[in-house]
Amino acid sequence: LCLVACVRDMSVVGLTAKPVIDIDIIIDTPAHLPDIIQILALLGYEHRGNLGITDREAFKGKTDQVPLDGSRRAWPKHHLYVCPADSISLKNHLALRDFLRNNPAKAKEYGELKKQLAAENPYNMDLYIARKTPFITAILKATGFDDSTLHHIAQENQMPK
Repeated sequence: LCLVACVRDMSVVGLTAKPVIDIDIIIDTPAHLPDIIQILALLGYEHRGNLGITDREAFKGKTDQVPLDGSRRAWPKHHLYVCPADSISLKNHLALRDFLRNNPAKAKEYGELKKQLAAENPYNMDLYIARKTPFITAILKATGFDDSTLHHIAQENQMPK
């Protein structure tokens, strides 16, 4: 039984970023989440909940050998999320990715902002996220997100996690 719809490539070529891969596993319905949690646990992932972001469940590997495949291989550092196909979080990720892929100047600007914020907030991820949110929501507005959805995204990114 395959419960996962797909895994999206969230990369933007040339974007300055942390050496961490973001992976979104997309499910067709939240009803599949309990089964996905069990499957990911077998692979060595710990379910961390939504961390304050609606319809985005976070998972953390217990070691650098996760996902466990028997090889004892160390995998690249990554963040793993499970999102329903219709979630705002997923739409946010995909719209931002697509916009930045198609607008290299904005991608460069976003990369510079991320470097600046990482230097200013090396130990406070919540503040780093909160301070990059206005840039992100401006892009999302340009891609057609409505004010209510943008407000929701901004509110969740301001919450301590």
